[in-house]
Amino acid sequence: MKKKRAMFLLLVALLGFLAGCAQGAVKPEKIKDLEYTVQKEGELPEELLAKIKEKQKEPFRMTYAADGYLYIAKGYGTQGTSGYSIRVTELYEAAEGIVVYTELIGPGKEEPVLQVETYPYIVVKLKDMSLDVLFQ
Repeated sequence: MKKKRAMFLLLVALLGFLAGCAQGAVKPEKIKDLEYTVQKEGELPEELLAKIKEKQKEPFRMTYAADGYLYIAKGYGTQGTSGYSIRVTELYEAAEGIVVYTELIGPGKEEPVLQVETYPYIVVKLKDMSLDVLFQ
């Protein structure tokens, strides 16, 4: 009887934990999509580029504001080969701020790769709205 009760309490605790995790994963509600451009390395402000180079070996998330624009940067740290790219899957305004979803894409099956460390990152530029940025 005590074993059944203990198992029941354990199950209830586990379900409560899982419910709590699911609530934390709620996607912020979209107010509107935002216009942005993906920036090439040569288009970045020098100070931002220096910060990226400093952090590129580890995954990073950063923002940088200059001249009325907001730059949102996300890096995926050291990768063992060439051929990686990053895609912005969503970027929108929510009540909580600007929401950014990105995805790391590995080399294609037929794509030739070099066995060299690379540091894939992406930087997007949009009008500075003075909002927090939520990386997802």
